[in-house]
Amino acid sequence: MDSEFRTSFVHDPAALRQHPALVLNADFRPLSYYPLSLWPWQEAIKAVWLDRVSIVAEYDETVRSPSTTIKIPSVVVLKDYVKPQKRVAFTRFNLFLRDGFCCQYCGSRGDLTFDHVVPRSRGGITSWENVVAACSPCNLHKANKSLAQSGLALRKPPRQPAAEDLRNVGRRFPPNHLHESWVDYLYWDSELQA
Repeated sequence: MDSEFRTSFVHDPAALRQHPALVLNADFRPLSYYPLSLWPWQEAIKAVWLDRVSIVAEYDETVRSPSTTIKIPSVVVLKDYVKPQKRVAFTRFNLFLRDGFCCQYCGSRGDLTFDHVVPRSRGGITSWENVVAACSPCNLHKANKSLAQSGLALRKPPRQPAAEDLRNVGRRFPPNHLHESWVDYLYWDSELQA
């Protein structure tokens, strides 16, 4: 599949509230877990009409045109496999995701910022290996000191994550809304309960 059909995820929550479609790759895995690969129903129907996806599950609601009636897709699968991205962009969101949305000094959640382990004023660079998620109190306490001078310790050494690492971490943070038709495709490789 060429790059012109690479999916661009919709970041408008209002558009996704009304019957979003879970988008699966040709191997029946979601294109992304965090953020979950969702299309608004209009995009899903357009992709069906253009024969780019197959419908796997549907909502009970329908949409109509003068000549066609179609049930709104709830799960669609791409007909052509989209190779997952190998390179992980160095963004604030991906950094927080790598660190599990918790401070790498004290483990608290919420009110996160990022901190240079080796401060920039001491020659530290902005890289995966030198930046961690930190809560404001820890970040203010550490300031431009070294770890030894601040008395803080890292919960784990920072490193550049692989794309698969972020996908696995993202699966621990399910979205607020999961339609029942999505569950089998989101957790198909999890251990079954007896």
